[in-house]
Amino acid sequence: MFEELTGSGLLIHHWDTDGVCSARLLLEKLTEKKIVNKTPELGNYFLSDEELSAYTKYDFVMIADMALPEDQVLQIAKHAKVLIFDHHLQPLIQGVFHQNPISKGEDPEKNPSASWIVNRYLGNMVNVYALLGVIGDYEKRIQTNKDIYHQITTFCEQEGYTFDELLQMVYLIDSNYKMGDRKAVEDAPQLLLGYTDAHRILQNVRWKNNLVILEKEISKFVDASGEERNGVLIRRIHTKYNIISTVTRKIFWATGKDTVIVNTGFFKDMDQIYVRSSKNMQPLIQQGKYLGFRSGGKAEVLGAVVPKEKTEFFVQEILRFLTS
Repeated sequence: MFEELTGSGLLIHHWDTDGVCSARLLLEKLTEKKIVNKTPELGNYFLSDEELSAYTKYDFVMIADMALPEDQVLQIAKHAKVLIFDHHLQPLIQGVFHQNPISKGEDPEKNPSASWIVNRYLGNMVNVYALLGVIGDYEKRIQTNKDIYHQITTFCEQEGYTFDELLQMVYLIDSNYKMGDRKAVEDAPQLLLGYTDAHRILQNVRWKNNLVILEKEISKFVDASGEERNGVLIRRIHTKYNIISTVTRKIFWATGKDTVIVNTGFFKDMDQIYVRSSKNMQPLIQQGKYLGFRSGGKAEVLGAVVPKEKTEFFVQEILRFLTS
């Protein structure tokens, strides 16, 4: 497949560790190709008009760990060969190369991250970057996935890592997007390519300083009291940092209750909404798209960007879904 790619290429990837490590694995395979990597505006699960216009100049476009809207993917495909590597809930997009086992009905537990899917497609042995993407999406919950966790522990024993070290690497890589530093996110895959030993991630001073700031901000919201309706926890936060997914995850895992977080401080005219639930989020994701909102996610997660004047309406729709 990659041998067929000619001309200039673009790699669009998610901003978190899974997206960054997926990009790093693909770039390693594509060292002989002319390719640049970009991430969408942080917090957006879609491309802006400016991004979409700029990306039509490439001969091939790869998308990793991003369930971009189908209409945008097809628009890019008018001008370029498109290859997608993903594990989010989305229909298979016709007319492009779409490597998403989840969309084909395969077991999510056997396909825990985009990095895992990319690494397997490339024919690589299990390696630290495939595992960082997995741990980034699941953290310690991956320990309940017996097969994958066995592969993690085996790798750690053989290669001289500990699980806690890998988890700390995830926090450090994720600190770039949580700080709102888009350039640092886009620089990270190339930086990781240059690390002959992934332990160097733990020594990155800039990323370590990011964590000091972020951990204080996250704790402030996780520990705050909030509203509860019919067993659903609702928190309204206002922060310039892109920490909504982390706050939601920590509250949900600590309480076991469906959790809805609204952040009014990241965008000027839009709000971030993030949901974690024990229910299948696919119908709610589709409802968000039907209502004209930019929404996406996985079986247990919904993330959406909504105009401020529509936020409360969508929150009520979410609560209706979760309590029905």
